[in-house]
Amino acid sequence: MATNFLVHEKIWFDKFKYDDAERRFYEQMNGPVAGVSRQENGASVILRDIARARENIQKSLAGSSGPGASSSPSGDHSELVVRIASLEVENQSLRGVVQELQQAVSKLEARLNVLEKSSPAHRATAPQTQHVSPMRQVEPPTKKPATPAEDDEDDDIDLFGSDNEEEDKEAAQLREERLRQYAEKKAKKPVLVAKSSILLDVKPWDDETDMAQLESCVRSIQLDGLVWGASKLVPVGYGIRKLQIQCVVEDDRVGTDLLEEEITKFEEHVQSVDIAAFNKI
Repeated sequence: MATNFLVHEKIWFDKFKYDDAERRFYEQMNGPVAGVSRQENGASVILRDIARARENIQKSLAGSSGPGASSSPSGDHSELVVRIASLEVENQSLRGVVQELQQAVSKLEARLNVLEKSSPAHRATAPQTQHVSPMRQVEPPTKKPATPAEDDEDDDIDLFGSDNEEEDKEAAQLREERLRQYAEKKAKKPVLVAKSSILLDVKPWDDETDMAQLESCVRSIQLDGLVWGASKLVPVGYGIRKLQIQCVVEDDRVGTDLLEEEITKFEEHVQSVDIAAFNKI
């Protein structure tokens, strides 16, 4: 039963043979020497690392436990000495700077003391006590009666001299003369009159209105400060034409309302009056 079971079971009993054959094949292809040298090189590297680690451990143990052993290598010790020397030099320079600052501060204090002593507030001395004598009643001075000679002298003194009066009269006359000359000059100077140029549109009732008669009616208006100018007929539409007439007026004498009122009095010919243009001259 067991043999029959093993016959039917798929087990690779001679696998080691194939493994040996495969190893020998690769050794023949690569050479047995290369494999051995590679193993030796790996082993030598591991041994060197182990020896180096042991040496480092022994050095550290000797430095921590041995008497008189230095805690740092010689390179670190020299660097520390150099740094200490540089710090000492820097310390000396800082001390020199501090001494200079102290001297400067002391000089400033001395100058301030001198200035304070020389100021007026310090110069002022303590007020001296004065002995005040008891108050005595002072009698008012008696007036002496004026003598007749002194009265005559007072009368001779003229506080407002006659010379000043004459000067005042001359100054007044000169001022009046100058005012009169200024008034004459101002009267001779021409006065500027404000004028305006007006363009009027006079519209008739219809196309049957006699425009010549309408224009004559408008020009018949005569006022102070009114001057009529050129005129023309301008078509409006449907055969109707309007009268456009120019005039110049003085602003203080003739106004636009007055012109419109005078022109619209001709009710038979004039329907309305409009101001087309208004310009100051």
